[in-house]
Amino acid sequence: MALWLFVVWKGYRVPLSTRVFVGFLGMGLLNNVIPFGLMAWGQLHIASGLTSILNATTAFFGIIVAALFFQDEPLTLRRLGGVALGTAGVVAIIGPSLLSALDLRSLAQIAILAGTLNYALAGVWAKIMLKGLPAPIAAAGMLTASALITLTASISLEGPPMLSGLSPQTIGAIAYMSLIGTAGAYLLHFRVLAQAGSGNLMLVTLLIPPVAVLLGALVLDETLSPHAVLGFGLISFGLLVIDGRILKAFRRV
Repeated sequence: MALWLFVVWKGYRVPLSTRVFVGFLGMGLLNNVIPFGLMAWGQLHIASGLTSILNATTAFFGIIVAALFFQDEPLTLRRLGGVALGTAGVVAIIGPSLLSALDLRSLAQIAILAGTLNYALAGVWAKIMLKGLPAPIAAAGMLTASALITLTASISLEGPPMLSGLSPQTIGAIAYMSLIGTAGAYLLHFRVLAQAGSGNLMLVTLLIPPVAVLLGALVLDETLSPHAVLGFGLISFGLLVIDGRILKAFRRV
């Protein structure tokens, strides 16, 4: 609703075509309904730290899937090496000991990995089906489609939601997640997709663990461990390798 108000305020014209509506539906499924459902279920059965490590595979899937579909996003050793460094940084931040629980026979872990694959496919779908569409319209259409699907499924499977008795803190948290963490974030999401491509867009998953750890240290007074600092360094170096400009600078020197 907030995004549609933004669209109206800015005076965007929404194209009324079957292709656009199919694009909204596909994005709602691939980028919201399927991965959110799989990851929410998977986290009921495995640790959140391991979930973060598995979620980092989105970056791998992103550049591989993009290379399969787009000639302007080739799969290079430099890009693969950068993502590998970034993923190693995620593992270092969360804690390598959690990898001892890695078992690909676990349905919960497979569900998380399947969710990350859907994120990668969503980037490709958006670049093909929603190409040229302004970011606010793309975000509003996608979230409208996913909201209608999940609301229908929720009422069918769980019954009407019980909203009475919610505390002000809970309402505030929902408002933040809706307006800033979702509506605002997807405005940036589609803008970055148009400018940087679907493979580069997926690299954002490498930044989630360090941001979470830093916020924990700054807001919750959690200890910033040495392996977390190491992880930040690996992620930063990995992103610089993917960007490539620092390597060109070293060659000139």
